[in-house]
Amino acid sequence: MPEPPFPFRQFVVKVHGRCNLACRYCYLYEGPDHTWRTRPATASGTVLDATASRIGEHARAHGLTTLSLVLHGGEPLLAGAARLGRFTDLVRDRVRAGCTVRATVQTNATLLTEARLATLSRHGIRVGISLDGGTADRNALRVDHAGRPSWPAAARGARLVAERFPHAYAGILAVTDPAQDPVATYESLLALAPPTLDLLLPHGNWSSPPPHWDRTRTVHGDWLCAVFDRWWAAGRRETRIRLFEECLALLLGLPAATESLGLTPFDAVVVETDGSIEQVDSLKSAYEGAAATGLDVFRHDFDQALRHPGVAARQSAATALAATCRACPLLTVCGGGHYAHRYRAGSGFRNPSVYCADLQRFIRHVAARVAGDPAAAGSAEGNAP
Repeated sequence: MPEPPFPFRQFVVKVHGRCNLACRYCYLYEGPDHTWRTRPATASGTVLDATASRIGEHARAHGLTTLSLVLHGGEPLLAGAARLGRFTDLVRDRVRAGCTVRATVQTNATLLTEARLATLSRHGIRVGISLDGGTADRNALRVDHAGRPSWPAAARGARLVAERFPHAYAGILAVTDPAQDPVATYESLLALAPPTLDLLLPHGNWSSPPPHWDRTRTVHGDWLCAVFDRWWAAGRRETRIRLFEECLALLLGLPAATESLGLTPFDAVVVETDGSIEQVDSLKSAYEGAAATGLDVFRHDFDQALRHPGVAARQSAATALAATCRACPLLTVCGGGHYAHRYRAGSGFRNPSVYCADLQRFIRHVAARVAGDPAAAGSAEGNAP
């Protein structure tokens, strides 16, 4: 493996910094970081122009043949589908010839209409949807600013993508919730026909533990195991689940790229609505300013962001991990877990994941399933530090 720094290949651009929903658990707007309040609601044309130029510059400098452009927020569709399309075209114009820009908008689906989807599709932008499940009760905490449920509009939008624009459907992102039945939640999401499903652990850390967390139990790991067994029993044909596929690949010694598992170098960067260059939003669940770099697209290129200590630490594989992680037999699969989940006030991010026990439970379960040992799959080894 070459020495770091590794170039950025995923550019998350905040085209709109506000959201039309007020989800009660949102780490971005309800968490410890409040920097969003001082930033403009919408990225200006000047910010987007400079961002496109910096992305093109980085792609050319590193000879990238493909990159991911994630149009994000807040709720990015508040900026308008046409504006998202124009910006995506601008990025494609400024990268080197032969570099493919894979564009995705991550949305709560409430603002999706046939006209907007047609515009996104025309500009080659795929649609990723964030939901808590495929029924109203599972999305009860996803409400608008007046406290009204978002599910009716989100369901209409999700079904519209699945039925009328399947070629533009990137999939669904959902956060695990031990308060909800795992298999029923999974099956409710299948009803929305996602080509891919991303299952994420809720953001939390040692100083601010995630919901339902108990260091003596593995409720999140158990939840994932239950869904894995349902998916595995169906022959893995119903949909792709990225976390599961990446875990399987890593267990087999194959390369895999995910923030939650493995030692693949970190390659994502964020541009805020004011042009600030930041690390990923998940760090904002730790403390105020955790994602900041002090850089912006007007005065700095992305290579300067690669040299930021936080980015460098995330590109140094096992070197930046806690000693207990480096000594763990699951190191190459777990990779220390998600970086944001390692935080502890006073010691920073050089700790095992707050989900250490859950990850051990899940990884060992998957390994046992692959080995054809259901008895071993039911046992959990190791304890969180």
